[in-house]
Amino acid sequence: AAQADLRWAPRVQAAPKQPPATAPMARAALLLVCVAAVVALAGAFVAPAGAARGVAVRERTTSLDMKIFDWKRRDGRDVMPTEVSVSTIKAAPGARHRKRRVGRGIAAGQGASCGKGMRGQKSRAGPGVRPGFEGGQTPLYRKIPKSPGRPMGPGHSYTKYNLLKLDELNKVEDGSVVSYETLLAAGISTKRNKFDIDKVVGGAELTAKNLEVRAHAFTASAREAIENNGGRCVVLSKTTNLPEGEAAPAEA
Repeated sequence: AAQADLRWAPRVQAAPKQPPATAPMARAALLLVCVAAVVALAGAFVAPAGAARGVAVRERTTSLDMKIFDWKRRDGRDVMPTEVSVSTIKAAPGARHRKRRVGRGIAAGQGASCGKGMRGQKSRAGPGVRPGFEGGQTPLYRKIPKSPGRPMGPGHSYTKYNLLKLDELNKVEDGSVVSYETLLAAGISTKRNKFDIDKVVGGAELTAKNLEVRAHAFTASAREAIENNGGRCVVLSKTTNLPEGEAAPAEA
């Protein structure tokens, strides 16, 4: 019974242990030792051993003491020289960059696909799609209306002639009737090219007088030169090779 009473008796909690009085003093001593070590290490950088003996010692500079130049700021320095010439002029800091080397690994900035993407026609070698191509749909230049103008674009046509020059007309006699056939028979003109219609052009001084020139077209300068020398210009039809307004002879 006595043991049971002791077992169920309330337990008395022990008082917490107090830290020894020497603990703050140990921390203070450790702190002083650390400060002394830092001061000694700093003294090794500031005052080298050779300086105490009067020996010239090169001053050490760490990466923290070095001045970093920012190319975005000119730092108060004169970039442009006082006298500008071919030998003294130079670009401002940061104005010129080195060429970007593509395809030299991912770490280079433009590595695997060189900035062109992974697939597609634009990523392949070559110029890509032609100018004006819109993927197969009707492009813009085919949608807009075409204004009439110089007959060289789409929807226009122009006539090509076999040219007769005024130099060839100077080789005939005055008062004669001149055409391509007469010039070819006289050996003045060469064989006609692939164009079957003729046009008289200027570009030279006409000396022959009173000529009747027959052709399918005349330039303004050629017509003026022929008429000023007493001649006459006869325009031939492009289909019948007869003077315009003259009917073809009836077949028998």
